[in-house]
Amino acid sequence: MSYRLIVFDWDGTLMDSTGAIVRAAVGAIEELGWPALAPERIREIIGLGLRESWERLFPGAEDDGFEAFVTTYRSHFFAAEQQTSRLYPGIRGLVGELRERGNILAVATGKSRRGLDRDFERTGLGSLFAATRTADESRSKPHPDMLLDLLARTGCPPEQVLMVGDTEYDLEMARRTGVDAVGVTWGAHSAERLRACRPAACLDDLRELAAWLSPGRRRA
Repeated sequence: MSYRLIVFDWDGTLMDSTGAIVRAAVGAIEELGWPALAPERIREIIGLGLRESWERLFPGAEDDGFEAFVTTYRSHFFAAEQQTSRLYPGIRGLVGELRERGNILAVATGKSRRGLDRDFERTGLGSLFAATRTADESRSKPHPDMLLDLLARTGCPPEQVLMVGDTEYDLEMARRTGVDAVGVTWGAHSAERLRACRPAACLDDLRELAAWLSPGRRRA
């Protein structure tokens, strides 16, 4: 049985934006005069919503610092010099092929709606996705809210759904929703971290993902 609905994470899965996210967070922290954090620490929280990221990066911090962090982070991320993010090579062809094949495509992302719409405008991919959910419209990953809403909006039962993502938060969200998941190692989290979540597959190359999603492949 093939998957009817394929849900993609965005940053680190389809969009090569992990570096831009880390640089924006580092720049925001420096501008605010706060103690520096290692880039590896910031990579660990990619995939979460901004509130959840704040709570993990600055446990016990005064809540009034959150708005300052969000405003400063966004100013760095949306600055012209930060717009180095691009679709990973081959993504445009893969997404187009899946759509032509008849798959329903969706996005579940820790980005804001503003950020995702901006990326859709830049890449021209927005029309290929039947439904999308962002962190400011739902509870953050790994809570199942995003996937549950996408299942309801597309009418797809869990057994016909696949989640594809580059973080443990994507894979844990899929597990909590009762859908299969594939981890991809070219984004934020390591292969070891992804495999610990026991996805249906953990893939290192876009060609592997394309082959794994091919119609002739048998599901385990």
